[in-house]
Amino acid sequence: MTVQPPPSPAARRQFARYAGVGLVATAVHYAVLVGLVESGAAKPLPATLAGYIAGGVVSYGLNRRLTFASDRPHGEAAWRFALVAASGFAWTAALMWGLVDRLGADYLPAQAATTLVVLFWGFAANRLWTFAHPGTPQA
Repeated sequence: MTVQPPPSPAARRQFARYAGVGLVATAVHYAVLVGLVESGAAKPLPATLAGYIAGGVVSYGLNRRLTFASDRPHGEAAWRFALVAASGFAWTAALMWGLVDRLGADYLPAQAATTLVVLFWGFAANRLWTFAHPGTPQA
């Protein structure tokens, strides 16, 4: 078993920025989710996926500029971000389906748990692939 060194202070600061951007994007996500469900316009699963898309648009712009200060061209970063977001979208769908539709959990606590899973996955994927500076190892 290999013991991994703790994350560097720079990596911790970057994660804190990512989490802050995530709070903003999550607020957008939840606003769409709750608005659609409580208005009767959609059931929880399609509502959370619509919220995920809205939050994703906010997340791309803020993370590109504030979290990763990426100079990767939009033509490269955007499709990578979209693939990471699509995988998060799939995780969101699967987890919400399992928790709400199969296990009968209330949609808001289920969404909170789902958000945590997708947060850690998205940070790692975006840091190491989407916004990584080509040829530069990430600290």
